[in-house]
Amino acid sequence: MQKIGIYGGTFDPVHHAHLILARFALEKFALERIIFVPTRISPHKNASVATPETRLQMLRSAIESEPQFEVDDCELERDPPSYTIDTVKKLKEKHPGAHLFLLIGDDNLAGLPSWRGFEDLRHMVTFIVLQRAFTPVAHEYLSVDRRIDISATEIRQRMATGRTIHFLVPRAVEEIIRARGLYREVAK
Repeated sequence: MQKIGIYGGTFDPVHHAHLILARFALEKFALERIIFVPTRISPHKNASVATPETRLQMLRSAIESEPQFEVDDCELERDPPSYTIDTVKKLKEKHPGAHLFLLIGDDNLAGLPSWRGFEDLRHMVTFIVLQRAFTPVAHEYLSVDRRIDISATEIRQRMATGRTIHFLVPRAVEEIIRARGLYREVAK
């Protein structure tokens, strides 16, 4: 049975912590691939700063040399907001018989039971929790117990204040950010 990880998020911008944690999950749980799914508008977050098309371009650029990573733009094709249950149903259709693993940050755990269709979702996927909080959050799911202290918020703030983001994002992502003049406004 094929084992596929699904990693959704705004990726505004995608950065090395996203990619490293995806790689660790892939290796630790013997997944065949990770599918990154950028959201149009997350029901749990503010609107993204970069356009969906730009975030998609950055994500594709970030993973182009990684054969086990791919991008699915199904959430960008749907009307917002993006609900994980709808995405999982779509990916189950595309990959019949696959065992799907959903990568989520531990900062999403408290609200997880309130996600649309959570009862169905938890029977459709195996959750893999990625550590984001400074203090590990107790939970019952599989996990990647490695915290990498890089955030998209920090990257946007560094860009807005003229500081370097070198080493925080892949070079191709940094080039897109600079070429498009992204994140020059003070980030929230």
